[in-house]
Amino acid sequence: MSAIVITTTQSEHIRTCATLQRICYPTLAEVEQLTQDHFACHIEKFPAGQLVAIDSRSGEVVGSTSGFLTSVDFEHFKHHTFIEATDGGWLGNHSPHGEYFYGIDMCVHPDHRGRGIARLLHDARKTLCHTLNLTGQVIGGMIPGFASYKHVLTAEEYVRYVASGLLFDSTLTTQLRNGFELRGMLKNYLNDPPTDGWSTLLEWRNPDHAELRVPVRRTEPIRN
Repeated sequence: MSAIVITTTQSEHIRTCATLQRICYPTLAEVEQLTQDHFACHIEKFPAGQLVAIDSRSGEVVGSTSGFLTSVDFEHFKHHTFIEATDGGWLGNHSPHGEYFYGIDMCVHPDHRGRGIARLLHDARKTLCHTLNLTGQVIGGMIPGFASYKHVLTAEEYVRYVASGLLFDSTLTTQLRNGFELRGMLKNYLNDPPTDGWSTLLEWRNPDHAELRVPVRRTEPIRN
């Protein structure tokens, strides 16, 4: 099987990234799916935070992830929606000196799942956190498996079962295996009828984060 290469998103990848959104998030409201214009804006605002997974044999983009920098106070965390966090997908809330990477999506084409692509993308985001000396990552994560259990479990109960290993969720289980910790629940985070709009608030802490006395510019791209 051909190798997967992770690199920063370029203009020639934008069309496929937008197509992946529709394939990977078919139940989301159209306004919450990222478009070609969104991806072009992401590259302009924060190029280092936009990543794609490319099949080295075909040259095809088979996965992608996007994000921006922000500051987070978990002790006084304000509930928010995906649209509010991402400024409608335009990353208007990006702060060059933010202490956290806010991951806004994680797409892997269904035909290429099971190849460890999500883990490679997660690892690349961790590398970004190490490179920029970020405190960590924060995400609002979907719980697609909840749709099959919502008639017998609350969202909170479902997440506890997944976290304990009694249930498998294609998104949350992967995130927990990649070192994320549950910090709360986000009601109506997304307009996703199958899951009644529920998502998780997750944090990954950078174990190598070092407090600095002076700010560091965090706009340098990842060197591949």
